[in-house]
Amino acid sequence: MVVSAPSGAGKTSICREIMRQFPNIRFSVSSTTRPPRPGEVDGKDYEFISPEEFQERRARGEFFEWVEKFGQYYGTSKKAMDAFLSQGYDLILDIESRGAKAVRAQFPRGIFIFILPPSLGELKSRLYVRGESAEIMEYRLQSSLDEIREALWYDYIILNEKLEEAVDRFRAVYVAERSCRERFTERIEAFFNEGSS
Repeated sequence: MVVSAPSGAGKTSICREIMRQFPNIRFSVSSTTRPPRPGEVDGKDYEFISPEEFQERRARGEFFEWVEKFGQYYGTSKKAMDAFLSQGYDLILDIESRGAKAVRAQFPRGIFIFILPPSLGELKSRLYVRGESAEIMEYRLQSSLDEIREALWYDYIILNEKLEEAVDRFRAVYVAERSCRERFTERIEAFFNEGSS
């Protein structure tokens, strides 16, 4: 599942609750060159690495997708993704829309979910709580609006007015997608193969 949202939409809170409810879901920890925010833990929220290390790993083709945002780099490790998927876990990728398009090109059967904040006013207040300069906040707001424009190509939109309701909607998407006919093709064929032998 690829989850995208503008900064301040509540994506992290929703994903944490979903993983608490479904032990078979893992979070793909992105690598980034940005410094940690207060409360963020290396290896849990992000893998914090230097710009030099990021460029070296990118040159070796270690990232499934990568983007530059706000002057910092973010990337998804191929090795980490493959390890989770090979063990049978479902995976949440928390990435922005450019990275999500790269994933869709390689995983067209992925589930693409966009989290919307309740309103522009609420988005502004959530962004301004972070305590950054007015210039950075204005840039983040414009970037958030650009990100919201991308929501139209996602499979599902979840409006995060109330956290509990947003989590319920995400859970509904996950449960329904786990029962999608396309995901059972091999099992259905197995019935006929066993019956003909």
